Amino acid sequence: MRLALRRRKQAALPVGTDEMRAAWQCASLLLGYPDEQLLAHLPVLRDTSAQLPEVVGEPLGRLVATISAAADAGELDVLQKRYVDTFDYTRRCAPYLTYFAHGDTRKRGMALVQFKQTYRRAGVEIGDEELPDHLAVVLEFGATVDLEAALTLVLDHRAGLEVLRLALLDRDVPWADVLVAVCATLPPLDGDEQTAVARLVAQGPPSEDVGLAPYEIDPRLNPHPATDPSPEELEAELLQHSQGGRS
Repeated sequence: MRLALRRRKQAALPVGTDEMRAAWQCASLLLGYPDEQLLAHLPVLRDTSAQLPEVVGEPLGRLVATISAAADAGELDVLQKRYVDTFDYTRRCAPYLTYFAHGDTRKRGMALVQFKQTYRRAGVEIGDEELPDHLAVVLEFGATVDLEAALTLVLDHRAGLEVLRLALLDRDVPWADVLVAVCATLPPLDGDEQTAVARLVAQGPPSEDVGLAPYEIDPRLNPHPATDPSPEELEAELLQHSQGGRS
């Protein structure tokens, strides 16, 4: 079975939906912090990646082997430090899909709300321990809950995903293999997406003076589903908070 991409008349997914779910589940786990919990999953991840098409399974298997080798050599702490240095201290390697499209601007707050609303429509509530646009969260959602909805989120932020892939490859870090694998499950970039990627590489994400504070603390980012504001209402309130923060 293959998903029909409504927004791309000619595009086709290079892998079947079962293969995509398996690949995304592996990728989601491998994007996590390399601790003992992840080590416990390595045998299943190794077996699963070996059964996937080579273009997807090979990079995933390579990362599994890298983590396993670090653990066997007693150097897991070295890999953990590299993970933190990559994802926590390097903005161009931020694993958050909306960051590349909106940077640290008010529009990112709106985008985060839209991610949460997508999850809620599928019956999933995201807690406050992780932002809803974290790539691992999106991949987990697609693998276990609603692949079509998750795929829409990923394709809507395809340019950012490709820029993250390029940034990780440029840093020559093992987690680049996760992005290589995920991108291999998606249709080829079209002309507009290639242009968007080139623009992001050249200019970086947008920025503004307001920053993230106005919507990081706004309780409407995690509202009760029955009281979700409309996008127009939320945008007006976020704007009011941000203007107040500058005065």
